Amino acid sequence: MKTRLSSRIKAALEHHLPEQRLFLKSDQGTRYVRLKPGTQAIMLIGSSLFVGWTVIVTAIFLIDSISSGGSREQAERAQDAYQERLNLISHERDARAAEAQASQTRFSVAMAEVSAMQSRLLASEERRRELETAVEVIQTTLRRTMQERDEARDETAQLLAEIEAETGSITTTAARLSELEQTVEYMAMALGRAAGQRDDAVIVADAAEETIHEMQFTAALAEERNERIFAQIEDAVEMSMGPLDRMFATAGLSTEDLVTQMRSGYDGQGGPLAPIVMSTRGETPDEVSLRANEVLGHLDELNAHRIAAESLPFAFPIRDPVRFSSPYGMRNGRPHNGVDYAGPTGTPLYSSADGVVSFAGRQSGYGNLITIRHALGYETRYAHLSRIRVTEGQRVSRGERIGDMGNTGRSTGPHLHYEIRRNGTPLNPMTFITAGRDVF
Repeated sequence: MKTRLSSRIKAALEHHLPEQRLFLKSDQGTRYVRLKPGTQAIMLIGSSLFVGWTVIVTAIFLIDSISSGGSREQAERAQDAYQERLNLISHERDARAAEAQASQTRFSVAMAEVSAMQSRLLASEERRRELETAVEVIQTTLRRTMQERDEARDETAQLLAEIEAETGSITTTAARLSELEQTVEYMAMALGRAAGQRDDAVIVADAAEETIHEMQFTAALAEERNERIFAQIEDAVEMSMGPLDRMFATAGLSTEDLVTQMRSGYDGQGGPLAPIVMSTRGETPDEVSLRANEVLGHLDELNAHRIAAESLPFAFPIRDPVRFSSPYGMRNGRPHNGVDYAGPTGTPLYSSADGVVSFAGRQSGYGNLITIRHALGYETRYAHLSRIRVTEGQRVSRGERIGDMGNTGRSTGPHLHYEIRRNGTPLNPMTFITAGRDVF
């Protein structure tokens, strides 16, 4: 059966691929090569396989080239979009900074008005007490004068009664009548003086009452003005604290715990604002004092928020346009503990928070490196610099220029390698940059 199958295959090959002879002519003579049907079939199959393999490999290379071109274009578009986003964030940051400055100005003006208002209230209180004392003295004098007038009237009535009873001698009666006339004349003069004093007292009392009405009207105006001032201060505090609370929440920080830690560990100048005391006689503070103390409490809390925000690395360390070149995380199978921003050599770099320079020099793969120690165990690193503008132990403020972008250390081009660590553990800097973009 195998012989018949082989015979059929051989016959089919001879039918479709008859035997060929290839003649080779040279100087020695003519030779020929005989190509059997099997040999031709093998050559044909080999050629077909080679052509097919060439077509498949070419298609794979073309597809890979097209895919690579599309990926590069997509990456370029993503970089352009990210650059536009950075520019927009920069504009928004400048706008928020302007709003914060305006809020601080309004707060300073409001505090000046509160101080002036307190001085006027104290002066008005002192003047009111003086007027009350004067009115009390006038009323006492008027009561004494009226009592003397009543006593004189009683004595006159008693003398007239004795005259009518005709008691005593004629001489005594005449003398007493003369004495009575003198007494009546004296009493008339005293009554005249008392009436004049009474009229003067009435005039003074009317003037005092008018002054009291004016003071009450002034106090009402001051109270209304106080209400407007307190409302403006409270609005300004709320407007200033809102972005800070959102920034802390975006960074995953508890505002209450953060402020408590900052108050317990902050050793700078200043401190909590002292409460306003309106009375020195142990009396219960009035509503204005209570409201002012409440506002001062909010301002003290805002001050703690401000210190915490300036002490932690929420600000962006670059102000000029740059390109985001490498994210935080794994890169080429190795951890990348920061983010990279590419830009021209010499681009100014700024501290992202208040702190103390703990290292300023050259360090292996980092090249020229600046390390700044901040509050609560935070630390920032600025690597590959072309120039260092600070020294170890120097205290720097948020936004202070510390160095220039460069290409030192293990680097493929001018850029900034920026790290944030807490107690030595690397954190994603984009978390803090994104959280602080609406504040700084």
